Amino acid sequence: MTGPSSPDGAAPDGAAPDLPPDLARQLEALGAGLVWRVGKDELSDDVVVRLGYASATPRFAFLPRLRSANDAEIQAALSENRLVIEWVD
Repeated sequence: MTGPSSPDGAAPDGAAPDLPPDLARQLEALGAGLVWRVGKDELSDDVVVRLGYASATPRFAFLPRLRSANDAEIQAALSENRLVIEWVD
């Protein structure tokens, strides 16, 4: 998870930047307990990222459906500020 970072602070090849070992372990543990769904909103064509703890998985079923989004659509939404993050409790 660690490696030399570039001058702008980003890690090479999409890897995480250098982090203190304890923080890296905590982030790994947090990531293991999360679930997410990514797709396009039915009404607005925004790309939605739904994120929540694994215990919230049943609640995802009660939210409006998301249409599939390919990598190019996700990248376009990101560059056009049409990416929406939703936390699912």
